[in-house]
Amino acid sequence: MFLRSFLLSSLALVLAGFVTSAAYAAGDLSRLQPIEVVVDLGKPGNHAFFPDKLKFETGKLYKLVLRNHSGDPHYFTSHGFSQAVWTRKVQVTQMRDGKPVTLAEFKGAIREIEVYPGHSAEWWFVPVAAGRFTDLHCGIRGSDGKTHADHGMTGEIVVE
Repeated sequence: MFLRSFLLSSLALVLAGFVTSAAYAAGDLSRLQPIEVVVDLGKPGNHAFFPDKLKFETGKLYKLVLRNHSGDPHYFTSHGFSQAVWTRKVQVTQMRDGKPVTLAEFKGAIREIEVYPGHSAEWWFVPVAAGRFTDLHCGIRGSDGKTHADHGMTGEIVVE
């Protein structure tokens, strides 16, 4: 009787292990297709984020494309938001023959991304904590001594 009970318990543990392994495979973030969100960092003569209100959901993979079509460099900075996401990677891209080409890739914690005029960056991340972050801004200081945020380049990010 003891042997039978032991064997059934062992079988239950093995089966539980298979179910757990399958659950982990289903949550493999490297297999998810990202949800693409595009933000333009300024426009010629206009320091602003387009759009300036962003919304994300926890547990989903996003590819945030930061494009700078203006003549000035711009920061995408939100310390609150950067603490609420897990970063898979950041890629620096450039258009060549009408196609984006990856020039560099960064991994690990990201606090701020600077994009130079005429270039783009892709931030691949998964939000892991909900919150409302009103600290999105560009801290680049212009020749007038004011930051781009002082000129209106601010925004809000909501993670649900």
